[in-house]
Amino acid sequence: METRDLPRPDPTWKAVLRLMRWDKPTGRLILMVPALWSLYLAARGTPPVGLLGVIIVGSLVTSAAGCVVNDLWDRDIDPQVQRTKTRPLAAKALSVRVAIALAILMFLCAYGLTFYLNPLSFALCVAAVPVIVLYPLAKRVFPVPQLVLAIAWGFAVLIPWAAVTGTLELATWLLWAAVIVWTLGFDTVYAIPDRQFDQQLGINSSAIFFGKRTPLAVTLFFVATAVLLAAVGVVMALGWPYWLAWVGAIAVWGREGYLLSLYNPPPSLYGKIFRQNVLLGFILLAGMILGCFV
Repeated sequence: METRDLPRPDPTWKAVLRLMRWDKPTGRLILMVPALWSLYLAARGTPPVGLLGVIIVGSLVTSAAGCVVNDLWDRDIDPQVQRTKTRPLAAKALSVRVAIALAILMFLCAYGLTFYLNPLSFALCVAAVPVIVLYPLAKRVFPVPQLVLAIAWGFAVLIPWAAVTGTLELATWLLWAAVIVWTLGFDTVYAIPDRQFDQQLGINSSAIFFGKRTPLAVTLFFVATAVLLAAVGVVMALGWPYWLAWVGAIAVWGREGYLLSLYNPPPSLYGKIFRQNVLLGFILLAGMILGCFV
């Protein structure tokens, strides 16, 4: 084969963006969504502009740090999985030293944003770090590692709420629980295409744990999400726009559960459901914001 026929390697800057997954905004937005839910609900629809900026930037850099740490843990596994074999560390487009430096930089950026936070929200940020760092290890030792990821996602609820109010209340914990089960739902769907590779490599996932009952498990996770979000709406006395968005979410989750239950659904369905939940998260956010004023 002639040299000109070989694919050109990514420039370093592009490989760095890919390592942080900033080339795939869907995964970044789905972490930002629960943080924005929490921020707007805690502030009753009008959060401080500065804190809004901190939460948005903080979710981006924290997500980037988590992705880099994940790829450092999985650098010997990712080359053996179809979906991940082209990641920068798996393809050796970047060195381990560069990845470690980038992870440290992202964590330092996140730390730099904590100047805006009160002691409780800062303590929650500190508590989130070990969960983020150790999540990839959970895939090796824990049968449902998506639960560990969901707990990491849950900090995106606790930190903004504490930053606004200086406390955690009933509505906070209801929203936190909703995000836990919602994350279990969409991330279990995300894990389905990797089941074959994960089993060969001895890696755990909720999609393997639930096996043939995975569609039922995902549906129940989404049902629990809807129930908990309804409780949030009642406790916070949100207006009709929120309930309209909530009904729409139930319709979408119900359809997703039905499609998952079909015999041999197309592989494209799993990515589609993941993307739908990002959009759904923003629709619910709009309902929450408007529901605070109606």
